[in-house]
Amino acid sequence: MRVAVLGTGTMGTGIARTLLRSGFGVTAWNRTVERARPLASDGATVAETSAEAVAGADVVLTILFDADATLAVASEFVDALPKDAIWMQSATVGPERVRAIAELAAQHDVAFIDAPVVGTKQPAENGTLVPLVSGDAALIEKVRPILDAIGSKTVVAGARIGDASSLKLACNAWVASLLAGVAQSLAMCEQFGVDPKLFLQAMDGGASNAPFLQVKGAMMLAGDFTPSFGLDALYKDLRLMHEAGTPGSPATELLASMRDIFGTASAAGHGADDVAAVYTAFR
Repeated sequence: MRVAVLGTGTMGTGIARTLLRSGFGVTAWNRTVERARPLASDGATVAETSAEAVAGADVVLTILFDADATLAVASEFVDALPKDAIWMQSATVGPERVRAIAELAAQHDVAFIDAPVVGTKQPAENGTLVPLVSGDAALIEKVRPILDAIGSKTVVAGARIGDASSLKLACNAWVASLLAGVAQSLAMCEQFGVDPKLFLQAMDGGASNAPFLQVKGAMMLAGDFTPSFGLDALYKDLRLMHEAGTPGSPATELLASMRDIFGTASAAGHGADDVAAVYTAFR
């Protein structure tokens, strides 16, 4: 099975390397081709254009920044897709936009599944992501070897395109809530003159603890914002969540607050940093 990976940012690069280790033939492409070239040393074919990348592919996996980027690139490669190729759309674009992408695929008679993933840099490199998929069950089974290679498990959200993308927004809402909560508690300790490390100690081992809390909390206190999950990516996701919410509802108002907090950190120059940099907005 040959897989074309379009988008070799943090996640796409990790996925491509995982697929190569699992024995798949991989062709990689990125808008800035220099970002894809290191994959050649791992055994990937690096394409100069997206149309060249998808030629001969059994599966095309798109993991670009957002829906606009995905649609723009798709207009360049969709006519070059082999007749029986399956398009796995794995970027976080939200349910409405993934349906627009699926409509483009349908107009060109391209098989399509909605397949965002839960996880960050390390799980992508280790093959322990959690793919969330929705679409035709037969198509999902055809790409099962890929799902098994890149993920520790796969969650099937149903047959309706967009349900996997909706689930992904719900998952990332929890991530954003936890990050904002950790940052707030650490900042409160500082405000009260209490060593913020004590908050992490107090939570460690308890029912409310989470590995993510400890890892991101330690990064916040160390000022180590080496990106594993970029802040601007989660800021983009929060905007999608807010747009998809019910106007005036408490949930939507909470999303608006978190969106603005992450936006503050982004405007301060932390967009390319790890999501842990949201801590700066509380200080």
